[in-house]
Amino acid sequence: MPAFPPTRLGLALALTAGLLFPLTLTAPASAEDPPPDSRFDQVTLAFGPSSAGESIALAVLPDGRALHTSRDGRLFLSEEGVGTTLAGQIPVYRHDEEGLQGIAVAPDFTTSRWVYVMYAPEMPGVPADDPATPGVNEGDAPTDGTAADFAPYEGKTLVSRFRLEGDTLDLGSEQVILEIAADRGLCCHVGGDLLFDEAGNLLISTGDDTNPFESDGYTPIDERPTRNPGFDAQRTASNTNDLRGKVLRIHPEPDGSYTIPAGNLFGPGGTYPDADPTKVRPEIYAMGFRNPFRMGLDPETGWLYVGEYGPDAATADANRGPGGNVEVLQIRHPGNYGWPYCAGPNLPYRDYDFATGTSGPAFDCANPVNDSPRNTGLRELPPALTPWIWYDGGTVHYNGNSTDEFGTGSESPMAGPVYRYDPDLVSDVKFPAYFDGHFFLGEWGRGWIKEITVGAQGEPAAIRPFFDTATIAAPMDFEFGPDGSLYVLDYGSASYGGMYAGGSPDAALYKINYVEGSRTPSARASATPTDGLAPLTVQFSSAGTTDPDGDALTYAWDFDADGTTDSTAANATHVYRTNGEFVAKLTVTDTAGKSATASATVVVGNQRPSVELLLPEDGGVFDYGDRLSFRVRVSDPQDGQIDCARVRVDTALGHNEHAHGDQSFTGCSGTFTVPTAWEPDTQSSFVAVTATYTDNGGAEGAPALTGADSAVLQPRVKQAEHFSAQSGVAVVDISDPAGGGGRAIGQLEDGDHASYRPVNLTGIDRLGLRVSPGPQGGRVEVRLDASDGPLVGSATVPGSLTDASWRTVQVPVDDPGGTHTLHLVFRNPLVPPNPVAPSSMMRVNFIEFVGIGLPADTAPPTITGLTPEDGSATSSRQPTIGATVQDAFSGVTAAGIALYVDGREVAIQHDPATGRVSHTPPKRLATGQHTVRIVAEDAAGNAASRSWTFTVTR
Repeated sequence: MPAFPPTRLGLALALTAGLLFPLTLTAPASAEDPPPDSRFDQVTLAFGPSSAGESIALAVLPDGRALHTSRDGRLFLSEEGVGTTLAGQIPVYRHDEEGLQGIAVAPDFTTSRWVYVMYAPEMPGVPADDPATPGVNEGDAPTDGTAADFAPYEGKTLVSRFRLEGDTLDLGSEQVILEIAADRGLCCHVGGDLLFDEAGNLLISTGDDTNPFESDGYTPIDERPTRNPGFDAQRTASNTNDLRGKVLRIHPEPDGSYTIPAGNLFGPGGTYPDADPTKVRPEIYAMGFRNPFRMGLDPETGWLYVGEYGPDAATADANRGPGGNVEVLQIRHPGNYGWPYCAGPNLPYRDYDFATGTSGPAFDCANPVNDSPRNTGLRELPPALTPWIWYDGGTVHYNGNSTDEFGTGSESPMAGPVYRYDPDLVSDVKFPAYFDGHFFLGEWGRGWIKEITVGAQGEPAAIRPFFDTATIAAPMDFEFGPDGSLYVLDYGSASYGGMYAGGSPDAALYKINYVEGSRTPSARASATPTDGLAPLTVQFSSAGTTDPDGDALTYAWDFDADGTTDSTAANATHVYRTNGEFVAKLTVTDTAGKSATASATVVVGNQRPSVELLLPEDGGVFDYGDRLSFRVRVSDPQDGQIDCARVRVDTALGHNEHAHGDQSFTGCSGTFTVPTAWEPDTQSSFVAVTATYTDNGGAEGAPALTGADSAVLQPRVKQAEHFSAQSGVAVVDISDPAGGGGRAIGQLEDGDHASYRPVNLTGIDRLGLRVSPGPQGGRVEVRLDASDGPLVGSATVPGSLTDASWRTVQVPVDDPGGTHTLHLVFRNPLVPPNPVAPSSMMRVNFIEFVGIGLPADTAPPTITGLTPEDGSATSSRQPTIGATVQDAFSGVTAAGIALYVDGREVAIQHDPATGRVSHTPPKRLATGQHTVRIVAEDAAGNAASRSWTFTVTR
């Protein structure tokens, strides 16, 4: 008999629901049609990396100001009509996806001033960007077969509170409320949302802290004893004695401790009060999550809404389990939501032996059992509950219905709030009664927000677009403010480059107001240059500033934030003659008197470092498992000699529109290993590499600046349907013995084209196109940067009336050098466009880049310029002894060089710019012959040595 019979569960849930939440629901206050987009006003509160950073989470203060976090530890404070200030910088560990995550404002903030944050702290003796022990990031097996050698790098995640005094976060006031275990140095899923309910309980979402990339897109339950534990989600999400993969619920107390509110899943007063207290954590409210990244609450019913990220397989596999459905959960009571045993509407995975590659029986979603050797909690678990809404790349399921209302693309749900209309609230921007009781859901990868009507029984009754004309690239977090308007934090369009370079260029915080009359302008401000030495002449531009009503605008520039208007031109020039950091503020006002502000930051007295990622080349082609070199060139006028130990290089594993942090390194050169394939062919995989350097600052008052450069690498085989853009191309289902994910591009007519970016043809001789011809066939042209750009290759695909089987057509290409957008253009005048009944000259399954691609570093360093020359004679008894050591790929540092004179190692001088190694004997050498040997090893482990002799004469 299972530990949690369904009858007992049902009774417990009913009792819990009755205790915690009212059973009677209110219908929406109005059945009117939704208001048009023209009634909404998008006000920009913060824009760009300097005022939004890598946007992660948002919390609105009682006075309408908004706090928002950046993953690198910055906390911003934004106010409508005023601008953005940096409220604080929390020191964080920021490898993988960790860093500063969620934020919430205490219910009694007006008197207590407490702000709650969730973050990964720096640890004593551990650098903030430490990639942990070698091999952990890559998932290699331990060297001697013991699991101890391959333990994850133990860390922690903190939920702490700090006081906000004025506009500044008091870092010294920190009280740590809760510590959550974390395995550092291995991607992924840390969750990280915070939310207070109406009873003052703090809700905390946590991810399963598990690497998903070596499970073929299915459930990561690798139990091998020699495997890094971070590949087994059973140790966390389905472990009742672990706080990860959960929604936690605690009640903070005035002294900084916390108590457990009645009605959690385990412990006294919980759904299962008799569970073994040594095997459960009473903080758990709900469990069985992969990454419940974003939460929202209905303040009237108390129901919690959660956006839960699902696995990555695009299709189901009879031997493994369901494909990748993501879930939107409506949590009315404590429970288990099934991960890693079940996904979507309780579709079970099969137990899988990663050692033998064989599948076992399907898991029982009604009676899940955690028998992982890494489980420290209960073996028999509560039954899995089904989601409120679930969807895949194209179909949405809810309330027994299916719809394509969400569109297509990546699956990344962001659960938002439920709006409750307050007729007594005096506000000219509050949302109307139509939205009362409606739930707001965002889609990060698809760039939209939907409003969902909640029916009388709590079901999703209708799904409608919300403010589709808004300019929002990737909604990250949103919350209703005290005036009834909606605050939206936008991650921006740089889904992977922003991870390490300080944020996306279009990251932003917006406030969406409902208005009956004139709408607010949208202001944009930019500066060229943004840094330099005094006197610094800066050109300011208002390009991008608009008014939604088409009103004429007036402009007012304040170049040094002293409250005065320095220019009324749309675009202005100012000369800064003193050093420091200046925030130039632009205010634009329309004819109705409504105004908006934007700012641009200028640093005088320092110049931003120049960072060039020389290797690998942007758009270069890799093979899974490659060991690739990186090489970075940095220059900084103020720092002069660059300390390569302060150059940081991060790699990330991408799929579809985003990437997950993978490995971190320091140094101007080195190597990294691309993992084995982390996604099936149904996903668009790539590698992102980012190099950064932060300088020492400039003249007095001039802050430090960071320079960055990045590259995106393409896999050897690129699925044709994973294009960057297209014209006239359709994605069609196929069956090809060569595989390819079951999809291709088709319905190709004369002039249709698909493009892929970035692509660098270094080391590529030809493209192997996997095609299936139509009756007419056609010609494929490979062009650069435009569908009518330079032609670098072409091939004919003969038509066939009888044989449309798949074949590979080789297209020789000329490497023009550099990084480009690659266009496949399909030509055949005999197949003209036909919008009614499109034909197809061919279908294309995938593109194979044939050639060496990005070369792995297998070459040792070169050693030249021996001094004194081999076999030479010198009369100097203290000659300069040395050589020039160079390596074109990985580079050589002084630590990789050893110089021996007459068998004894001697101290060296090393010039990294030229590779020159030298030694001057501190004492005079004896006359006669002397032997020199130099040994050099590059960052890839390739070694070279040279020996020579010289003679000291009298």
